[in-house]
Amino acid sequence: MSYYIGTSPQDVLDGFIKRYMYGLRRNEDGELYLIRIDQLSGDVGATINDLGVAAENFLDFEEGIDYLEGIDETHDKVNDNLRYPQIRWDGRSLQYFIDPSDGQFIQRISQAYTTPDNISSPGYGDIPENQVIK
Repeated sequence: MSYYIGTSPQDVLDGFIKRYMYGLRRNEDGELYLIRIDQLSGDVGATINDLGVAAENFLDFEEGIDYLEGIDETHDKVNDNLRYPQIRWDGRSLQYFIDPSDGQFIQRISQAYTTPDNISSPGYGDIPENQVIK
């Protein structure tokens, strides 16, 4: 038996802390992109600020704190370097996707879904998401 000081893995699985980070952004063509980071996956990592002038960085990122004010009333980004102007944390595994057969917007809770290939443009021009500088 293992003993933990603070939060144990079971506490995380039981929703004691927010396990998933969801980030929402648009590309240059106006397409929406949603990133989902699972803190228990071991492959944790997301770029918060893109390269650019330091004064345009978002400095108030804090794990577990939602940030939904990244877009102003004219739908412009408040911090130009902030990659995901809307960030939300949740203990549930939420999957959002557009059903390619009928175009319906679907949300799945704690169910796996494999996104079909080649149904949208790359998130950053011609560069695949996994090759963007982090």
